[in-house]
Amino acid sequence: AAGCSSNPEPAGPVVVPAATAEQKKTLWDPLAALAGEWEMTDDKGNKVPALSIVVTSAGSIVHERLFPGGGHEMTNIYHMDGGELVLTHYCAMGNQPTMRAKAANGNEIVFTFDGVTNLRAVDEMYMGSMKLVITDKDHIVQTWTSYKNGKADPSFEVTMNCERKK
Repeated sequence: AAGCSSNPEPAGPVVVPAATAEQKKTLWDPLAALAGEWEMTDDKGNKVPALSIVVTSAGSIVHERLFPGGGHEMTNIYHMDGGELVLTHYCAMGNQPTMRAKAANGNEIVFTFDGVTNLRAVDEMYMGSMKLVITDKDHIVQTWTSYKNGKADPSFEVTMNCERKK
C-alpha cells in the first residue's frame, strides 16, 4: 500500500505561466547575447580563457563553460522557468547548486540560492549566489559567493572580470 512505502509517490509536474515579453527582454535576451568566447587577465597579467558561452537546445538554454580546457573547468546551464531565470552550476567540488533570478536591475542580474544536489556534508562548501553585471556587449563581471552551513562565506568570493575575445 502507498501508506507503507518509504518512497512516497512524487508530486506531479509543476506548471508555470510562460515568461512575459518583458521578462524575456530583461533576463533572457541579455544573457543569450553573451554567446561567444570570453577571457580574463590572470594574476600574472596574462589573458586566459574564462568563459565559453553557447545558446543551444533550440534556443532554450545557455551553456556556459567556466575556465574551458583548464583543470577546473565547470559548467553552468541557464534556462527560463516561467518568468524566472534559473542557473545550475556543475561545480568542480562535485555538487550542483541551483540559483534563481526573479528580475534584472538594469544591467545586473542577481541569482540567489534555490537548492543544491549531491551535498555530502552540512559544512561542505557550495556556490550559493552569483551576481552578473553586463557592463556592455564586450565586458561582464561575475561575482560568485560560496556558502557553507547555509550561510554566505565571505572568505570565498570570486570575481571574474571578463572581456569578449576578439
